[in-house]
Amino acid sequence: MVLEESPALTGPHDRTRAGLNHLALRAIDRMLLDEIQRDCSNHGWTELFADKYPHAGGPEHTALFLENSEGFELEIVVD
Repeated sequence: MVLEESPALTGPHDRTRAGLNHLALRAIDRMLLDEIQRDCSNHGWTELFADKYPHAGGPEHTALFLENSEGFELEIVVD
């Protein structure tokens, strides 16, 4: 769980404001991660950093970053 510190303490949820930034979960393998990536929009999620998938977090970090319509971010990581 990642918490952001920000002077913007009121207002609607925004992943860059104070509070919960995103949740990170683990997928069992890259095949499942790719399946989630292909299907995420069918479940109300938008891919973040799509042009850098699957290494948006860096060359040694395999993950999918998603955001829903309410601005919550989900990171799904594979070892």
